[in-house]
Amino acid sequence: MLNISELPLQASDRLLQPFWDYLLLHHLHLIASPFFPVLLASTSYVCFSIPFAALDLLGERVPLFHQYKIQPDSQPTVGMMAKSFMTALYNHIFFVLPSVIISMFILPTPILPKDAPTLYEVFVDGLAILLLFDTQYYIWHVIHHKQPQLYRWIHAVHHEYKAPFSWSTEQLSPQELISVGLWSNQDPILLKSHPLTAWCITVFSIWMSVEDHIGYDLPWTLNHLVPFGLLGGAPAHDMHHQKPSSNYAPFFSHWDRIFGTAAHQKKKTMKVL
Repeated sequence: MLNISELPLQASDRLLQPFWDYLLLHHLHLIASPFFPVLLASTSYVCFSIPFAALDLLGERVPLFHQYKIQPDSQPTVGMMAKSFMTALYNHIFFVLPSVIISMFILPTPILPKDAPTLYEVFVDGLAILLLFDTQYYIWHVIHHKQPQLYRWIHAVHHEYKAPFSWSTEQLSPQELISVGLWSNQDPILLKSHPLTAWCITVFSIWMSVEDHIGYDLPWTLNHLVPFGLLGGAPAHDMHHQKPSSNYAPFFSHWDRIFGTAAHQKKKTMKVL
């Protein structure tokens, strides 16, 4: 464990150093806990999902947003949202938390560094983590769609709804959640990334995942802000739920383009009453 007395007192040219020092000095017990990544991920999922759940429940009463609904005839109900949330809660209580407890007795206690990462390191290492995860999940995803038994036993839970919504982001089987969680936790370690970088990417990747499932092709989402169609976003993943043999990558679009599994979303129009 880090000795607080060893913290550097001299000024640092790293922009994130004051924030990192604050975390070490005032919240060390929290960020050093093996449960902190789970808490961070779960809180992010809930906070990011709530606004879009509100949009779904308000529906046509908010035309500013509803006009961007990809499948306007498919509105998630409170029951559907509750089922997805309870599935995620069940998985975390009975599978994620026990896995963390077991890992405490198997894995060595991580040592938090004294120095914060540079902004360059956060960007480069974070991008590497996202690209590695994207590759891992693309391969896993293709295999589980091509093998009927694997699909039925493991991945079919996520495809219960052809029109995804924010809470369905983590409607996963325990096996899929454990696979995703393993990569999310081990990839930063494999790439020797700073813990702060790993936590930033945890929050950012969950935002991307929720954004993929919102069911709205909003003009200010990441897939529109990042040029050259490098990100699939909600249109690509929504299409995957309608046409499961396409758009396997979770974030980026390059693997689907390379292997010919990309499919473009055709905007549906609302019925005129």
